[in-house]
Amino acid sequence: MGRVRTRAKIIVSFVAVIVLLIGLFIIYRYNYIPHRKYSNSDFGITPYVSSFDKDSDGIDDQTDILIGVRAYLDSKPKYKSKYYTTGYPDDEYGVCTDVVVNGLLEAGYDLRELVDADIKQYPDDYHIESPDKNIDFRRVVNLKVYFRKNAISLTTDITKIEEWQAGDIVVWEHHVGIISDNRNAQGIPFVLHNASVFQADYEEDILSMWGKIIGHYRIS
Repeated sequence: MGRVRTRAKIIVSFVAVIVLLIGLFIIYRYNYIPHRKYSNSDFGITPYVSSFDKDSDGIDDQTDILIGVRAYLDSKPKYKSKYYTTGYPDDEYGVCTDVVVNGLLEAGYDLRELVDADIKQYPDDYHIESPDKNIDFRRVVNLKVYFRKNAISLTTDITKIEEWQAGDIVVWEHHVGIISDNRNAQGIPFVLHNASVFQADYEEDILSMWGKIIGHYRIS
């Protein structure tokens, strides 16, 4: 009887350890345990500086985009999909596309106007029955088309870490974000994004975990 109880305790302890390890993996996987951040210099990577300054503010476009994204995320937008007659959200809410949209706006690129103009000029590329300037630029499906046509297309291979630079745009099937200037221990960059009300932070180590990357772009 004693041996049976001992075995039962061992089994229970073993299961408890497994459950604990799985739990730790999950909360680490979803960034609830902060991941250590590294910089370009830790991997001998030279930060990319754009030769363009769209808004003529003395700051190159790539840096401007990163500054704009961080400023927007500092406002801590709550994840919620809404329609705005102003186009750009004017309250405390936002979605993933708003991270990209606000970053580019800081650099002088008004995606509300740019996407609308592209849809009107090339309607067959977008397959939109009723174009709406106030929302079309905030849809991932439309941004995928716009960036594929109007931005520099880069590698989707995350192991080529030197080709991923802060301010780049990364696109998944149903999500979009901006590449951070921080990296993980393998040199893979963090992503600045807004995915749901449950995410741990706006800057997360998810590039290798979110899913299949279908686009990696840089504003030219």
